[in-house]
Amino acid sequence: MTHRQSIDVEGFHHGGQPIPAACRVGNLVVTGGIHGMDPATGALPDGPADQVRHMFSNLGRILAASGASLDTVAKVTVFVKDKSLRDLVNEAWVGIFPDKASRPARHTVQNENLPGNMVVQCDAIAVIFGEG
Repeated sequence: MTHRQSIDVEGFHHGGQPIPAACRVGNLVVTGGIHGMDPATGALPDGPADQVRHMFSNLGRILAASGASLDTVAKVTVFVKDKSLRDLVNEAWVGIFPDKASRPARHTVQNENLPGNMVVQCDAIAVIFGEG
């Protein structure tokens, strides 16, 4: 019997790689790389703002599928192809986490090697409360 559970959601994948969207062990949830794939089309939009919006939406959907939520995120790492995207990320960040006294830790890293037209990606660590 395994205590580890793979988490996947419809409309999100890692291009055929054998990688789940997230992994849950007990009350801990750790995501893989979450990008801005549009779940309706299965494609990355060309616009950076749309990719940022879909990335955070996908994060919320993946956390919900695991039993966690955006309210239980402890840390997010955001990877941007270009540092100029930081303002778009910050704008979405404040919209998702409006209470400055209750935001997850965040680290933003430039990664010029994001594949294809991908300009932003994140991963997160969250905790599940109230089960057990």
